[in-house]
Amino acid sequence: WIYQEERFPLLAHGPLIAAFSSCGVSFSSLLRNAPVPSWQTFLTAFGVCLLMFLQLRIADEFKDAEEDALWRPYRPVPRGLVTLKELRWLFIISALIQVGLVLALEARLLFVLAIAWSYLALMSVEFFCRDWLKKRPVIYLITHMGIMPLVDFFATACEWLSRGSSTPSGLGWFLTASFLNGIVIEIGRKLRQPADEEEGVETYSRLWGKSGGAAAWLVAMIATGISASVAARAIDFSAPVIISLLIILLIASHGVFRYRSGNLSGKKSNSSPHSGLWCFTLCSVSCRYGSGIKSNKNQ
Repeated sequence: WIYQEERFPLLAHGPLIAAFSSCGVSFSSLLRNAPVPSWQTFLTAFGVCLLMFLQLRIADEFKDAEEDALWRPYRPVPRGLVTLKELRWLFIISALIQVGLVLALEARLLFVLAIAWSYLALMSVEFFCRDWLKKRPVIYLITHMGIMPLVDFFATACEWLSRGSSTPSGLGWFLTASFLNGIVIEIGRKLRQPADEEEGVETYSRLWGKSGGAAAWLVAMIATGISASVAARAIDFSAPVIISLLIILLIASHGVFRYRSGNLSGKKSNSSPHSGLWCFTLCSVSCRYGSGIKSNKNQ
C-alpha cells in the first residue's frame, strides 16, 4: 500500500486513466456513429489501461534499479520497502488480469495488447541502445512516449474490434493528441526549481533551463490542443474542445508564471496538477461529454 501511494497513487492516476480509456472507447464509437458502448467495454479498457500504466511503473523500477540505488536511495526498492522479485510477481498477476478482461470481451484484443506489451518490452531494455538514447534526451522522450498512442489504440479497439468492425478512419489525429499528451505530462513532471535538482536525475529544466523547459511544456500543450481540435472535427465537437482547452491553457500559463517565479516544482508534485488537469479536460471534453451529447441526440 505504501508503494502504491509513493509510486502509483490510485487516487491521482485512477480518474485520469478512466478519462483516458473512456475517451478512446467513446471516440471510436463516435467516429463510426455506433451506439453507446456497453459498460463491459469501458470496464475492460479502463482495467487494461490502468494495469498497463502500472506495468510501465514496474518496468521503470527494473530499468532504473542501479541508478536508483546510487542516486535515489529514498525510493521504495533501494530502501527495501519492496523487492524486485515482488514487483515481478505483481507484473505477472496484472498481466493475467488483463488477459482475463480481454478474453471476457473479445479474444482478438490479445493481439492489440501484445503490440503494447512488445513496445513496453523494448522500452524496458531502452531499445537496445541505452547509452545512445541517454545522450539524446529529446529522442529518448519521443521513443518512450510512443507507448501512449498504443495504449490508447487498445482502448479504441475495445469498441470497434469487439463489435466486429475494422479500424475506423480518423484515428490518426486522435492518436497524435494522445502521444503529445504524454509529452505534456512527462515534461511537466520534470520541470524543477534549481534547489530541487538532484545529482543523477535528468530533468528538462536542467537540460533547457527554466524558461526553455516552461516554453517546451506550453508548446507541447498547444500542439496537443491543435491535434485534439482537428480530431474533434471528425465527431462534430471541435468548438467545445477548443474553448475548454483554451481555458486550461490560460490556467497553465499562470502556472508557468508561478514556476518561473520559483513557486512551482515538478519534484514537489505541485506543478503536475496542471498537466493532469489538461489531460483530464482533453479526454473528458473531447469524448465523454461528446458521447453523452450523441446519446441524447439519438434518443
